[in-house]
Amino acid sequence: MNEKLVCQSCESFTEQLASPAPTPGGGGAAALMGSLSAALCAMAANLSRDKKACAAWAESLTEIAELSQSLRRAQLEQIDADAEAFAPLALAYRLPKDDAARADVMKAALLGASAPPLAMLRLSAQTVPLLERLLEQASPLMLSDVGCAAAACRAALECAAMNLLVNTCSLPEELAGAMERECAEIREDALPRVEALVNAVTEKLVRR
Repeated sequence: MNEKLVCQSCESFTEQLASPAPTPGGGGAAALMGSLSAALCAMAANLSRDKKACAAWAESLTEIAELSQSLRRAQLEQIDADAEAFAPLALAYRLPKDDAARADVMKAALLGASAPPLAMLRLSAQTVPLLERLLEQASPLMLSDVGCAAAACRAALECAAMNLLVNTCSLPEELAGAMERECAEIREDALPRVEALVNAVTEKLVRR
């Protein structure tokens, strides 16, 4: 692949996503959703911090914007990391089943392919507390953007988890157990929190 996926336009990236090529795939989409969530966090913080109504939160909003930008960039990096990690796995699947080295090659490839979605999960989990702060601190004009960021974060978490588990389910428990437990812990903690954020925003927006 000559052009880095993250350097492409939305049109080009989604065209490749829709193509028969195996990458980008669900992992790249998960990372993109995570980056969109973080970007919306940064936007909501940046547009709120100079408003008089948010003056008390200016320092906190500046910090949220900076952290969100860092998470946005880190998520984007996982798009290419995920595509690059899939290449050895694709080669491993092509090895003859009677090849004596196949099992070890497959294990190594599955472990490598598990790393990017686990990173995406961790990054999305770090976005959640920023969203919770924004619900309280951001301008009311940014409320729908905070809600959209929470919904995107929820999708990123779920998609990253599925892209992790599709690899770890083929690994022995002694290799995959720690990753699967961390995945479960992140989902158990983060998903109810983003769900609560989405519901809180929706409730505020619904006409009474």
